Amino acid sequence: MVKKASIMLEKEEKREVYPLQKIRNIGIMAHIDAGKTTTTERILFYTGKIYRMGEVHEGTATMDWMDQEKERGVTITAAATTCFWKGHRINIIDTPGHVDFTAEVERSLRVLDGAVAVFCGVGGVEPQSETVWRQADRYGVPRIAFINKMDRKGADFFTVVDEIRDKLEAYPVVIALPLGEEENFKGVIDLVSMKAYIYGKNGLGVDYEERELTPEELEFAGRWRESLLEQLGEENEEILEKYLEDKEIERELIEETLRKVTLEKYWVPVFCGSALKNKGIQLLLDAVVKYLPSPLEVPPIKGIDPVTERELVRETSLDAPLSALAFKVANDPFSGRLIYLRIYSGYLRAGSKVYNATRKKMERISKILLLHANKREERPIAHAGEIAVIVGCKDTFTGDTLCDKAHPIILERPRFPEPVISIAIEPKNKNEATKLVTALKKLEEEDPTFKVRFDEETGQTLISGMGELHLEVITTRLIREFKVGIRLGKPQVSYREAIKKEVTAEGKFIRQSGGRGQYGHVVVRLTPIDNEEFEFVNKIKGGVIPPQFIPSVKKGAREALDSGVLAGYPVINVKVTLIDGSSHEVDSSDIAYYTAASMAVRNGLQKADPYLLEPIMKLEVVTMEEYLGEVLADLSARGGEIAEMKHRGKICIIIAYVPLREMFGYATILRSLTQGRGNYVMEFAKFSEVPANVLKKILEEL
Repeated sequence: MVKKASIMLEKEEKREVYPLQKIRNIGIMAHIDAGKTTTTERILFYTGKIYRMGEVHEGTATMDWMDQEKERGVTITAAATTCFWKGHRINIIDTPGHVDFTAEVERSLRVLDGAVAVFCGVGGVEPQSETVWRQADRYGVPRIAFINKMDRKGADFFTVVDEIRDKLEAYPVVIALPLGEEENFKGVIDLVSMKAYIYGKNGLGVDYEERELTPEELEFAGRWRESLLEQLGEENEEILEKYLEDKEIERELIEETLRKVTLEKYWVPVFCGSALKNKGIQLLLDAVVKYLPSPLEVPPIKGIDPVTERELVRETSLDAPLSALAFKVANDPFSGRLIYLRIYSGYLRAGSKVYNATRKKMERISKILLLHANKREERPIAHAGEIAVIVGCKDTFTGDTLCDKAHPIILERPRFPEPVISIAIEPKNKNEATKLVTALKKLEEEDPTFKVRFDEETGQTLISGMGELHLEVITTRLIREFKVGIRLGKPQVSYREAIKKEVTAEGKFIRQSGGRGQYGHVVVRLTPIDNEEFEFVNKIKGGVIPPQFIPSVKKGAREALDSGVLAGYPVINVKVTLIDGSSHEVDSSDIAYYTAASMAVRNGLQKADPYLLEPIMKLEVVTMEEYLGEVLADLSARGGEIAEMKHRGKICIIIAYVPLREMFGYATILRSLTQGRGNYVMEFAKFSEVPANVLKKILEEL
């Protein structure tokens, strides 16, 4: 059957269809400025996808196609492309490295089969490296590591390998060694083939010399080769026996075992090079096709039946019913709404209809596109194992499942962090008001970490995001892309509320006015928990509330937590348990139970000792030793808690936890304290209770 489906696809498409075992869906992930986009640019050049290499610092990188990406020199949105290497098709997503755009990494890793983690040879494992690594752990994504910038002063390959082991709790397996150090870095030694690959200083890296190792190189590489074989011998008895008997171990056996441990044990093969200087990329490409999985080698996707809520499993096959996850929405000025899909089973045809199981709606696919950054080509069909972009679906959003209506399934949605910073926004004049509302709606559709909220008490529209850069990018897009005139307030912290004690509360909504009335009655228990996601438990017995109204109770309870009773901020860390209630055989309705549940939760919050939480940020400051005292004193004045300090020569690295409310404008302060030589990165760490003196001030300002 699969063979028959493949023949049919080939007839419909005028280009070659790659078998599933020859497809790789990978992401390039790293901390900001580790060289992700430059690495991707070299991959595209060596695979023949582009014929001239662009540079991030010149604003000419293919994958950084947005105007703001070119101006700022950072990746803002995940860009997709496809290239071909040694008979394999590689679908690549280049993800952002800045923490403010972590949602792009989250949704990409949700749908990818493997990843290349890029590390700076100087900076090593940096804060966002840890964040994206944890995201990949959560989705069980096999990885290979590429230690970049080996030509830079201070680059230390072996220190970075140790950091991968210690900081990321990973199991690195060194496959390639650097040949030369810093400005004398000239190539790599491949421990599998035991050959040296030498790249010319000024060449494009297309032509390189493959040669045998010199006696000095052989002595250096021999120790690491033995370590590699010992590691692999733990997993393969044949390798162990041949190693102990000093017999030759075939290259194919080593590569086969490496592939096995990478896919099954999540060992991390480690490579090195310099993307900017065009060194080491071909070995990395070989590693992608040799060691990262095809769609057939990842576990079958699991979902639930939307009717019975039983678990379903879909094999990666062209002949299985269609199942695809929408992981990204983008608004294109020419094509309209673009929906990025990972197709797990079956296939899609342009012009066909599909079922959105999440929204319970049929959608028509007008076009299927193959993307290369912001360029696109139409194609008639897309099949299992592919990442595709579709046009025409008006009611499909991030996290929705598209499937065959006769075989419905809902796949797990990507999870996104909550915004931590807000600003008030308003149109410059009445003529801009409608344009602003439309633009904000489109941006909210695209970005799950961007939220828009109307404050009824103040009459303000608040936009919330992951950081100052995130909101700065959003507001710049509003002005440039959507041509909206806006005025902005000052950045504000996005606080949260929680409760300290368990309470039981009741909500009744009863209305009677000639004809059919409204009747809803619920009793709920609110319990504080350590879980920022909403949790709802139904413990109704005996049908005192008819089952068809339970979803309305859940919806009313959840939406009541959107605005707390203390200061109007969203409530987190609360479990709502439905324990009792009553019904009326005629007057009970969904709206009545929705309202009753909302009332019950609000009543409960009043009694449960509500308190305010604030975002605490993990801050990593890099400064010269001579400025260390001033930087530490400033962090202490901001209420920062110093967690760790490290020294690399004359460079000091400070890791601290600081309330976000104290961090606005910190970039300017740090530049002043360090004469422009310090820099920092910051990411959300946790929510913590607001001190009493700060709480009093916040409540007074409301």
